[in-house]
Amino acid sequence: MALTPRPHPIGGQHLSLTLLIVAFCCTNAFPYHVYRKPHSRAPPEPYYGRLIGQLTEFAHGIKGTVYAVDESTIFIKGFAYDGLGPDAYFWVGNSPRPSPEGYIIPYPEDYAGRDPPILQAHNNTDIILRLPMGKRIRDIRWLSVWCRRFTVDFGEVFIPPGLEVPKPRVLPEFKRLAHGLRSSNISVLDAKTFYIPNLHYDGAGPDAYFWVGNGTEPNIMGIKVPNEMGSLEPLRGYQGEDIEIQLPGNLTVYDIDWLAVWCVEYRHNFGHVYIPTDLDVPPALGQTKIPTTTTAKPQHNNCREMLGGRLQVKWEIQGDNVIVDLYGRIREDQYMAFGLSGVQGKSQMIGGDVVVAFYDTKKRIFWAEDYYMSHLSQCDGKHGVCPDKRIGGRNDVMVISGDRKNGVTSVRYSRPLQTNEPINDRPIPVDREISVIGAIGPLNSEKEANAHLHNGMDATIEDIQINFSSKNDHSCVASIYEFKEESDLKPWPPMKIVGDTEIRARIGPTGGKRGYTPITKNPSWGIAWYLNDMLIPELTVERGKTYTFIIEGGDEPAQPARYHPLYICNSPEGGYGQLTAAEQNKQTVYAGVETDPEGYKIPTGVGRYCEWKHKTVDKSADSETFEAYKETLYLDCENNKEPGYLNWTVAQDTPDLVYYQCYTHKNLGWKIHVVNQLPHSHSTKLQVSNAIYLVAFGAIYKIVSEMMSNYKYA
Repeated sequence: MALTPRPHPIGGQHLSLTLLIVAFCCTNAFPYHVYRKPHSRAPPEPYYGRLIGQLTEFAHGIKGTVYAVDESTIFIKGFAYDGLGPDAYFWVGNSPRPSPEGYIIPYPEDYAGRDPPILQAHNNTDIILRLPMGKRIRDIRWLSVWCRRFTVDFGEVFIPPGLEVPKPRVLPEFKRLAHGLRSSNISVLDAKTFYIPNLHYDGAGPDAYFWVGNGTEPNIMGIKVPNEMGSLEPLRGYQGEDIEIQLPGNLTVYDIDWLAVWCVEYRHNFGHVYIPTDLDVPPALGQTKIPTTTTAKPQHNNCREMLGGRLQVKWEIQGDNVIVDLYGRIREDQYMAFGLSGVQGKSQMIGGDVVVAFYDTKKRIFWAEDYYMSHLSQCDGKHGVCPDKRIGGRNDVMVISGDRKNGVTSVRYSRPLQTNEPINDRPIPVDREISVIGAIGPLNSEKEANAHLHNGMDATIEDIQINFSSKNDHSCVASIYEFKEESDLKPWPPMKIVGDTEIRARIGPTGGKRGYTPITKNPSWGIAWYLNDMLIPELTVERGKTYTFIIEGGDEPAQPARYHPLYICNSPEGGYGQLTAAEQNKQTVYAGVETDPEGYKIPTGVGRYCEWKHKTVDKSADSETFEAYKETLYLDCENNKEPGYLNWTVAQDTPDLVYYQCYTHKNLGWKIHVVNQLPHSHSTKLQVSNAIYLVAFGAIYKIVSEMMSNYKYA
């Protein structure tokens, strides 16, 4: 009996055709191609990367079309060279034109022997070149076929200024729906390759596969993707393994909306991750090389304790990069940092070149960022503890994988040994030991590093030196997962100022785990406002009254670590001077900021610098009360300067809750409660008067009682 097609209500298609497509798809007979998403920015086919240009021939039949594959890889399509040059190499440099001031790109990459081989003859060969020594395409101006012996340029191509090269893209982890499926952040390495680290799956699905397709959710109209071994057998179980899988046939990441683990028999989605529409990843030319659990393991076994029981680092050198594994017993609102000390021979943060790593709870990805520390202060866009990108540099770190379990966050990242940023980055030597530093601290709302304590528990204070080329430097006493977190300390009760019209504002330490952060629930920078020598007290003020702030937070903008103008605003964070004009417009300022004749905002709450400092080390953990903690501090003030004054008359329309803050840094201040009338007028004097009255009344009552008693017996 013949099947007569009948119209299907969806799109005018025929039901028989739909059934046929579903049947093909689910048996994997459907061809490896789906229609390209109309909303994607897919590159034209064939895709070799970003076009640099044609090689210009000067001698020896040089030909080829040159592409930027990724930040450090070049592809030459159809390379030709007669091989007759006596000392010719692929040659790159940063001078205006090809010159002896360049360096070799070895080809082939896996050559034997000490020196790179001389370039051989090629006829229409496709060639992949990897820049050496941590160089990036942005670091060079040209590629040449160059003869060193006679300093002759056989052929050249110039890198277009500002060329944006494709980059791998980090995605969230698998959504966890069934059969224990989970992973760390998945990476799109190139147009066909997914890197799935820390993959867990119980293997109990009877007909489960890696599965890709289109639509808002994974569905039966998908395509099987071979596993890491290239097999289309149902998936086995995985226990924290790192794998790579490649899309089949002509399929690319630009053709799909999601990657899932899908059970074909029961049409069930065990978990998935969505593919963004704005991808700009490298082409799939076989250049991707990331170690997985299916590749040979290195023999190195390097591990150092940076902070006992809280921060460990493991490392190994792979080519021109160092692969670092950071393990930190940290909360989700904290970061861990590791890198080179600012000075050889001791632990110094200033001048340090570090990587800050953490888990971004909003984006659900693990992240690592290149930082440079010019001052021990918040980054103001020029100075301080700054991500390289905020001060004109770049992030040279690439996250490979991450995981968080049992209170421990682990992040694996890659960093070039040499980045060619002369100011923000320092080269990592491979021939000697170098001093390293580590720290744990809070993240601010921008997911940037805030200050940590300098107490040996949250930051290294002893000189730790490692040789990055070591192969068995293992001094970790135990796995960080075996250490138990110390019990939480009880925070000090919040302090209050009610009715005082004169308030002195100074700077001091935050009180560790008993002070600023547990009181405010906000991350701290390591310093905070002390008002009338109390740590971030809550003020209560009355509308219509005038209050005088005597300010000793610094008056030298050139010293950002000692420049903290006080102002009053509606922001629980502050940091008005760090904000863009658009962000400033969203914040209301009530006192402490004025506009100069040219329209620029300037802080007015400035004065000499006074700071409460530790007599020895931070004793907050040992201090049950703030009063006991204050006994461990001493006051250090500039003697040759005067304090500043800020008068604030509280307007009638001032909201019930505002904040005193620092103009240049975030999270130094706390709350101001605004009321129409104080709970007790002249509260301090009234309390004293009431006390005197009660004492006097009690004395009189006692005398009268005694007199009556004597009179009775008389």
